[in-house]
Amino acid sequence: MDTRQVAVSCPDMQQTETATQAAQEEALLPKRGGTSVIWLHFGFNSTDTEQKTPICKLCYKTIPAPDGNTTNLFYHLQKAHEKEYSRIQKIRAKPSCGTTGAIWEKKNYSQPKIQQSFAQGTPYEKTSQRHKQITEAISRYICKGMAPVYVVEKDSFRDLVKVLDPRYVMPGRKHFSKVELPRLYDACRAKVEKDVCSVMHYALTTDLWTSRDTQPYMSVTIHFINKDWTLCARCLQTAYFPEDHTGGMLAQENALKALTPVSTKQAVERAVGVCKKVVSAFSKSWKKKRELAKAQAVLGLPPHQLIHESPTRWGSRQMMIDRFLEQEKALSQVLLADKKTRHLVPSWQDVALLESLNKALGPLFEFTDALSGESYVSVSFLKPVLHLFNNEILSQKDGDTELTKAVKDGILKYLNEKYDDHATNNLLDMATLVDPRFKTAYIKEERVEFIKMRAAAELVDMVGATAPESAQTAAASSSPPAAEDDPELPRPTKKKKSLGSYFKKAGQSTTHSHPSRASVELELSMYLQTPGPDSETDPLERWKQHETNFPLVARLARKYLCIPATSSSSERAFSASGNIITCKRSCLKPNTVDQLVFLALNL
Repeated sequence: MDTRQVAVSCPDMQQTETATQAAQEEALLPKRGGTSVIWLHFGFNSTDTEQKTPICKLCYKTIPAPDGNTTNLFYHLQKAHEKEYSRIQKIRAKPSCGTTGAIWEKKNYSQPKIQQSFAQGTPYEKTSQRHKQITEAISRYICKGMAPVYVVEKDSFRDLVKVLDPRYVMPGRKHFSKVELPRLYDACRAKVEKDVCSVMHYALTTDLWTSRDTQPYMSVTIHFINKDWTLCARCLQTAYFPEDHTGGMLAQENALKALTPVSTKQAVERAVGVCKKVVSAFSKSWKKKRELAKAQAVLGLPPHQLIHESPTRWGSRQMMIDRFLEQEKALSQVLLADKKTRHLVPSWQDVALLESLNKALGPLFEFTDALSGESYVSVSFLKPVLHLFNNEILSQKDGDTELTKAVKDGILKYLNEKYDDHATNNLLDMATLVDPRFKTAYIKEERVEFIKMRAAAELVDMVGATAPESAQTAAASSSPPAAEDDPELPRPTKKKKSLGSYFKKAGQSTTHSHPSRASVELELSMYLQTPGPDSETDPLERWKQHETNFPLVARLARKYLCIPATSSSSERAFSASGNIITCKRSCLKPNTVDQLVFLALNL
């Protein structure tokens, strides 16, 4: 039996020989500095450090090549391996031969044409789509990032844009301020107006902060609302909130100010003052920060940093106290190690007072943060939250200290008086009524019937308000056609009559009659009797699914549920104004500030 028969009958032996051949080929080292394409098929043993005896990777035959000459290598390939030699010749015939040519063949590389080469260095036309896209992207960066317009004149920014797209020629500062920003503002404003006018109601929330420092910002905002927003009065039935309706942070301040006796109030002020001094001492010394990190590791405390109290940041005092109590052992250890700061070590009385404060103020921060959102319904939660405060969270419990009880009582007194206003109470009850999760669950029993009657009256008024519009539409549709002998008027097209029109009763109108007071009350009663969803359900999604079942109540829900529970939105607008009006941009005109604030908050 010859060798070929053995190879055919023994596939395992053939696979072994193939694997051995591949291993031998990988063991051959490539030519150092070789640029010729012939070196794709020749290599050197690892022991041949000077690489003087090339070996064929196809037949593993040693081919003499004195002084690195490749003539013998090409000759061997031509005689022993004609197929590979033909492939080598095709590669050498390409614009760039050698190893690079082989790489080009693998990547299917094609040399660009002359027109394409010149086009890569030609600037974009100002009317081209690519130029407009980059210009708009820069305008959005300026507005959304609240960057000054003169950033387009900085060499570093221009160099960045030049590297990203060399064909783009950036316009000057004047073009962005006079053309691009107003154009972007008009487009964004048109979109917002379309969204607002698509609904029947819109809520406006402001605050009553009238400090001299913020008076320019308030005038800018009022100017923006009064002159720029020319919405139809029929579509803008505004719910006006003149102040912050969480009251959480104000409740804390009033509760602490109303503490009695005076000695307790002074003790609390001293404990909070010690906390502030300790936080300030650690923030100004990198050595103390280093020692604090070591102490945290030894005591097994989380490596958290201390928090500063800021008058303009809601809940910052409670956050500062909570973090101070968490790190109290590590802080005391570091302060005791330094003679200059031993007097800052808090006493056990200070720690006890801070723990009592933290226990009373902690829940308020969580609810205030939850009620300050803008992307979900919040106004209907105020009544349930107040009920939860009075009956569970801020109620006096066993184990509460006298200070904790006093702070809780002060907070509850402030919140109950704040929301006991007649107009505010009616608004909150209406918002709770149209929320399918709550309905009348958190409305006082003696006020349920009054709120139902108020809701029915509002629904009747809302239906009546749309009557003139529908009447005008019907009148327009029933207006007599133009005379056919008028040459300047277009001839109306004759509408094809349907079969159903022959069975239409005389006097029957295509428009539905307006619902009566009885039908409105019936729909409201059916809505209140329907089982409500889980408290985690989004009421807007719920109404989207059941609007066809209760169309009138859905309109009332659209009016009230859009109201934000807090003035966080207006506060964020003022913060955006403060970030835009800086020392280097103090000469901005009010109209320009209006546009920049609007774009920063709505893009």
